Amino acid sequence: MKLIILNDYDQVGEWAAKYIRNKILRFNPGPARFFILGLPTGGTPLGCYKKLIEFYRNGEISFKYVKTFNMDEYVGIPRNHPESYHSFMWNNFFKHIDIQSENTHILDGNAANLIEECDSFEQKIKAAGGIDLFVGGIGPDGHIAFNEPGSSLMSRTRVKTLAQDTILANARFFDGDMSKVPTMALTVGVATVMDAREVMILITGAHKAFALYKAIEDGVNHMWTVSAFQQHPQTVFVCDEDATLELRVKTVKYFKGMMHVHNKLVEPLPPK
Repeated sequence: MKLIILNDYDQVGEWAAKYIRNKILRFNPGPARFFILGLPTGGTPLGCYKKLIEFYRNGEISFKYVKTFNMDEYVGIPRNHPESYHSFMWNNFFKHIDIQSENTHILDGNAANLIEECDSFEQKIKAAGGIDLFVGGIGPDGHIAFNEPGSSLMSRTRVKTLAQDTILANARFFDGDMSKVPTMALTVGVATVMDAREVMILITGAHKAFALYKAIEDGVNHMWTVSAFQQHPQTVFVCDEDATLELRVKTVKYFKGMMHVHNKLVEPLPPK
């Protein structure tokens, strides 16, 4: 497990974007070999998406041979609703890069049969060859995707009832009106993300410091679903200083002492 500690939100977004860029470039995708990328929504990854768009516009990277799978989607709001995750991804990322629409996969919260939709999503991931890098964020209660506290760490893509804290946190996107926030969502499971060959979790802000403590220093616990990634062979946590406030001083010192090594992962690659 790696813990990357950076100064602030902007640096977290930039480091994560450089990491994704380098992973795709090293993979060298093509028509017969797509890079499979799992993606989150929310405020945390926005800085990363902006940097990736910048890298694309600078000619540093192409997404033509990248397939994406998103973590989750609300149940019951129209696909073109401004707060649907379909709208979020297209407005904040996909429409600004050269990814083909047929290579983007977002759960359909209006499917006639939601259970079949979830099962189909799992099959699509499997058919694509599995996910090379799954990027995620977490909530203050340590949930990954919509795997709320108490979710099984063996869970797969499914329909999930949202916790009250999650509804309250998301009300800011719905005019501050909790009654407008969907109460259910489709989400990948913890095991779905664990199946990825690599996982990168972005964590920023003092309000997520206790969740990072639970993810890094405490044991694996289904009440803090992000803690499951302690057991993944290739996990990278990327956080800012504020998110480390609940960690032990020696933990922070240890991982900061590794930064000279970890920063080599995001250095520009030599031209071919």
